[in-house]
Amino acid sequence: MLRHYLLWTVSAHLVWEVAQLPLYTLWAEAPARDIAFAVLHCTGGDVLIAGASLSLALVVAGRGDWPGARFWRVAALATAIGAGYTVYSEWLNTGVRAAWTYADAMPVVPGLGTGLSPLAQWLVLPPLGLWLCRRGLWRRAPDFT
Repeated sequence: MLRHYLLWTVSAHLVWEVAQLPLYTLWAEAPARDIAFAVLHCTGGDVLIAGASLSLALVVAGRGDWPGARFWRVAALATAIGAGYTVYSEWLNTGVRAAWTYADAMPVVPGLGTGLSPLAQWLVLPPLGLWLCRRGLWRRAPDFT
């Protein structure tokens, strides 16, 4: 299941990163090469965040018979960790470092200042991906056994 989830993560986050490009000023201001680099860089970061979030959730809430037991507990914790990191990262990179900027089209979560799209990405994709992989509905990873 972890192989399937990793492939899901790469695929889903790549699609999401491309889809949300118009919500960042980079889309209108940067050359295509810089946009492509940003998409690949952010997708790679998403994969690392997803893997670390799931690993930490498994350590804290998982059991040896996961995903059979405590599936939703682990999925919820992994989602919360990923979303929490995203709020921190968006604050750091938009507010402190000014590494990227939201376009006017980006809805912002009141009180947080975090873009709705990156937060929604982490509230939707991890539980959906884990559920699809558990159900066997996402089977793209090769079986090397």
